[in-house]
Amino acid sequence: MAAFRGTYTVLITPMTADGKHVDVPALKKLVDWQIEEGIHGLIPLGSTGEFLSLTPEERQLVIETCVQTTAKRVPVLIGTGAEWTDECVRLSREAEGMGADGVMIIPPFYSSPTDDELFEHYRKVGEAINVPIMVYNNPATANVDLKPELVARLSRIDNCRYIKESTLEVTRVRDIIELCGDRMTVFAGILGYESFWLGAQGWVAVCSNLIPKMSARLFELVADEHDMPAALALYKQMLPIVRWVGGHRYVAASKDGLSMMGLPVGKPRAPRLPLPEADAADLRRALGQLGLLDSIAP
Repeated sequence: MAAFRGTYTVLITPMTADGKHVDVPALKKLVDWQIEEGIHGLIPLGSTGEFLSLTPEERQLVIETCVQTTAKRVPVLIGTGAEWTDECVRLSREAEGMGADGVMIIPPFYSSPTDDELFEHYRKVGEAINVPIMVYNNPATANVDLKPELVARLSRIDNCRYIKESTLEVTRVRDIIELCGDRMTVFAGILGYESFWLGAQGWVAVCSNLIPKMSARLFELVADEHDMPAALALYKQMLPIVRWVGGHRYVAASKDGLSMMGLPVGKPRAPRLPLPEADAADLRRALGQLGLLDSIAP
């Protein structure tokens, strides 16, 4: 498969109305709709996919459904982060064996490992699989920060070929590219628009759960067409949704938004709560202003 680039949706996991099961028909519909809207790739079982709130069997069901429904139309990377290195290896091998095109791995998020421990963690996973690893830097949730100097070290691991850089320091993109060269391709985690102009070749986006066409087009306007006025105008149009799925409410807002758009996907699993009524009303107005209410055909 060609190198990964573009806007990749870190997918929500649809649940049945009672929250007890993965809603497989809704997940198939979501995957097909994302691809029809022009998204460049999909990443199930990330933070937005509530990976820590699923059973092993549910994880396998999500992987199987996404891989089979996508049918190689776009790349599928599976989130396989785990606190224990051996478990991360197992999950990554499982994803590869089920047909994933790559894996996205957040660092161990409780033990606060040192740089040497992080290097060994990724090295062991890299040596155990044959698909690319997207390292995921999110110090706000992982409690460790993969700074550019460490990323350069990780880029020497054969399979560590991508990074989702999810801080608010956009200069990280510049520094990683400078230190790693073509050994590491940067995907933005938060600052998609801003990171594209500094050389990021992709964006792992939450907002594209709701606005995949706009999110994919934003990348194309910058990376392929170099049209700054059009890209900035589109980005400003997208910003209300980008903000809505930022912060702690990213799962709840994404799920409520999809339901408002015509694709019921259930609520977040506890301890997360649905959006408060006032917030849901504001989100509905924002989607309405973009003409997105009930826009997903049954």
